[in-house]
Amino acid sequence: MPQPPAQVTAAEISRIAGVTRATVSNWRRRHDDFPAPSGGTDSSPLYDLEAVRGWLEARGQSSAATPSEELRTVLRLHGSGAGVAARLFPLVLAASRRSADDLAALDGLPDSEVIAQADKAAAELAGAVPEAEAAAFGPDDVAALRALSRCVRGEGAQSALDVLAERELDDTASSGTYRTPTELADLMARLLPDRTTRVLDPACGSGSLLAAAARRGATELYGQDSLPVQAQRSAVRLLLAAPDAQVTVRAGDTLRADAFPELRVGGVLCNPPYGDRDWGHEELAYDQRWAYGVPPRIESELAWTQHALAHLEPGGYAAMLLPPATSTRASGRRIRAELVRSGALRAVVGLPVGASAPLHIGLHLWVLQRPEPGATGGASVLFVDVSGDQRDGAAGSPQDTRSRPRTRRGGVDWDALSAEVLRHWSAYRQAPGSFTDTPGTARAVPTIDLVDDLVDLTPARQVRTAPADLDPAEVAGRAEEQRALLVASLPQLESAAGVGPWEAVAESSRAWRTATVSDLARGGALSLLRAAVPGTRGETGAGGSGERPVLTASDISSGTGPSGTPEDLRTDAAHTVAAGDVLVRGVAGGNGFMARVADEADAEALLGHHIHLLRPDPARLDPWFLAGFLGAEANIAGASTGSTILHVSPGRLRVPLLPLEEQRRYGAAFRHTHELRTAARRTAELAEATAHALLTGLTAGALRPPPEGPLA
Repeated sequence: MPQPPAQVTAAEISRIAGVTRATVSNWRRRHDDFPAPSGGTDSSPLYDLEAVRGWLEARGQSSAATPSEELRTVLRLHGSGAGVAARLFPLVLAASRRSADDLAALDGLPDSEVIAQADKAAAELAGAVPEAEAAAFGPDDVAALRALSRCVRGEGAQSALDVLAERELDDTASSGTYRTPTELADLMARLLPDRTTRVLDPACGSGSLLAAAARRGATELYGQDSLPVQAQRSAVRLLLAAPDAQVTVRAGDTLRADAFPELRVGGVLCNPPYGDRDWGHEELAYDQRWAYGVPPRIESELAWTQHALAHLEPGGYAAMLLPPATSTRASGRRIRAELVRSGALRAVVGLPVGASAPLHIGLHLWVLQRPEPGATGGASVLFVDVSGDQRDGAAGSPQDTRSRPRTRRGGVDWDALSAEVLRHWSAYRQAPGSFTDTPGTARAVPTIDLVDDLVDLTPARQVRTAPADLDPAEVAGRAEEQRALLVASLPQLESAAGVGPWEAVAESSRAWRTATVSDLARGGALSLLRAAVPGTRGETGAGGSGERPVLTASDISSGTGPSGTPEDLRTDAAHTVAAGDVLVRGVAGGNGFMARVADEADAEALLGHHIHLLRPDPARLDPWFLAGFLGAEANIAGASTGSTILHVSPGRLRVPLLPLEEQRRYGAAFRHTHELRTAARRTAELAEATAHALLTGLTAGALRPPPEGPLA
């Protein structure tokens, strides 16, 4: 039985149109042609979404919602939203191959023709996209089909693909799927030799790793995933990102039903599922892939490792992202020993906590190589620790501490981390026997020293610095340098904390008369600009940007200056930031700043993705007043949509209507609180670095306690 068309409430109409609920109520009362309710109750009526959209367009009322937000709304409201989202994956690719005029023409076609074209497009992609031939559409899918077409036309195919993935997938531990960050995927791809053309990902997920391989020049991409919807998503993403590559993606259980049993490739990239007890231990006990030992039931990661090696050509490399327990569990000791003895394990890299999900543990990168026929094994294994931690009382040198990658964009300074890992890996690959260790960071450990009762492959333990390697003068100098920086930061924090007292308004909190950002924009009080979509081109913005920095969402969160590069944008239509602009993160969450005012250090930077830029008229709105209220927790919560990822709809944010002079008083207070938080963060970071330097020197025997003073 066909399901009814998508319906919306009055509140959802206000969000789509970017107006208040009161405005929608006025439309209902004053306009006889306003669509009549098609469902719901007298107190909470529902309206046909397409009828409402047609009415708004006829009145010239442009939607405040982006095409992606409209697609998200349709999928959420549609009775078969989850099912149709999965079937729409192939159509994203089909729509990307049509011109903007062809996509626009779909709006004028009858429903039956839209359905017929969708069925035909899905059938034509059979073989290229897993299970595309099984997709079939009906009258209840028309709203979603039209919304998808508008999203591809307005924001690009990748944006539409991301919305469908949100609907179908939850990249969390509960679903067993994790998204590999782009920066980490690029690092893993760069660990493979240059000119690696054939690459396999046996647990391809969203296709991040294979897309990174394509950016490095791979021309044959093979992927498999046990979730059909992930296989579809990956195939479409790769065909969009690498249209000239040969892309083959299959759905199925990789370990139990390998889709490419005879395939041998030059490189394997893999971020396998972790902690899987149901990977096929019993039925695969005699599988020929287990050349290094039968993996125990709790060692699914070692099954994936040997699967990767089995698909490599002799001399081919694999880069795998694994949990740290794989390096230490007693049950996997024998297999680890065989990997080390044979020379199959070439390197292990310890990453910082938060580099990739699950975010609460520091993951490891294993680099493997299939031994050449007749090879006698490797003499050593390279260990690199860029975790930023010191574990088990290990004492790193002060220089090591200073050079370790610190948090920045996305929680990790990926540029510094990747450069350090690749520097050590390149040097080791070229001359393993003469590799020069970097105490506390990188060390080539002889095989004989690893194959003991534990076979512990934890990088932080293998690279630890012996006290004899430390220069006491350097340790003392670094400790004093850190202490001086900490002492110098204290007056700024004391000054910021000393402003006050802060008095209560009255017995009850003040009530505001507010307006939405959309209302203020229509009234000319501000301009609302959104970040450009990757792949778009425009006459303004980043054309000829050269080396201009890019302001990222992480920069807003951390309160730091622009840290991105034009390469991150993948567009030449980015807006330019000006001093006095108000910057609001497009995705809610985390403990950082949600909004701030651009200063002179931000001026001329390019606006990064997932940032909304509001440019107020200084004669009507104070920038810090605006930023303070826009970034308020309750305001952000009321203007956010989504479940796993909360997208901020800037048009729905509300601002009190106050005289400019009063705005400036509030703005000064908001600016002060911003400076207080920034000073507190800086001082906390310096205190941690100072304590670490002192502990390092004391425990390594390089520093003496002060002879006199408060410690005595």
